[in-house]
Amino acid sequence: MIKKMGYRWQLRQLMARAEMYATSDLVPLLAERGVHLSREQVYRLVTAAPQRLSMDVLAALCDILNCTPNDLIEITEVNAEVRKTASAAGGAAPSVRRSTVRRPEGL
Repeated sequence: MIKKMGYRWQLRQLMARAEMYATSDLVPLLAERGVHLSREQVYRLVTAAPQRLSMDVLAALCDILNCTPNDLIEITEVNAEVRKTASAAGGAAPSVRRSTVRRPEGL
């Protein structure tokens, strides 16, 4: 059995709790901690859950927001245990429609 896990990225909520409403507010605070990201990179970090995150960025965010990594990343179970089967990856097999190829008459 495979257990599918996911996560919720809570950066925007923690920023609001700290009364930081503009993503650009983070740029100078991160730079003070040695993390130099463009405004666009910070915007993406705030508005979408990152697939990869450096430990330096994580540590800086925790320091800025006075929180722990557990506050930033909420681990969730996407669905209860999933049994690994051939059809689990693609769902139900597509229905097959048989056809007949006919030669034109006279050939």
